[in-house]
Amino acid sequence: MDYRSKLRRELLTLLKEDEEFRLSVQGLIGLKEVLERMEKIERRMEKIEERMEKIEEIIEEHSKAIKEHSKVIEEHSKVIEEHSKAIRELSVVVSEVRVAVGSLGRRWGRDLEKTVLSIYRHALEERGVKPGKVEKFTYVDVEGKYRERGFRLEIDVYIHDEVTYFLEVKSHVEVDDVEWFKEKCEIAGKILGRKPSKLFVVAVNIDKEALERSLELGMEAIYGSVIQ
Repeated sequence: MDYRSKLRRELLTLLKEDEEFRLSVQGLIGLKEVLERMEKIERRMEKIEERMEKIEEIIEEHSKAIKEHSKVIEEHSKVIEEHSKAIRELSVVVSEVRVAVGSLGRRWGRDLEKTVLSIYRHALEERGVKPGKVEKFTYVDVEGKYRERGFRLEIDVYIHDEVTYFLEVKSHVEVDDVEWFKEKCEIAGKILGRKPSKLFVVAVNIDKEALERSLELGMEAIYGSVIQ
């Protein structure tokens, strides 16, 4: 009998007769299986980590691309906004010229007033005035209560809720226009029974003296240019 056969028989005998030895062997066999399974899990984890690294690289590349695109879009938006602003300013200038030229060759009327209000729509809206809601208030003093009999008062008004604004809308405002506007506002306030919250002078051109006087009287001036 060779050495291997003898060892096998002795092992079998120990497994049958020695319970402690038998349990030890079973434990070793189970541990081996556990270790093998752990190795398999570790290999799988390594593969998963490799895949995750690739995914992270892809995500990072996409993130960089998105940031670059966002930056380009932001720059384009700024350029568009600048162009839009320039176009608005140019449109105002062109409209001012049209009104100035047009007022020389035709009778001043309501249509031209609406054009001036439209030119400065943005500035008026910032101050709480909607140009489309501005109306012409006309009053004939038949009894001579405020001025001489038959006196005709015309003034642009904007009334919304508790707010009342009076406006003087002209192509060219001189100091006499400002003085007369102030007087009209006092009369209109009495007739309407509403004290105006603000007085606005809206003009394409305004004389320097007229601008200074309007400020002295507490009026707010919106204009295209000041004439010295």
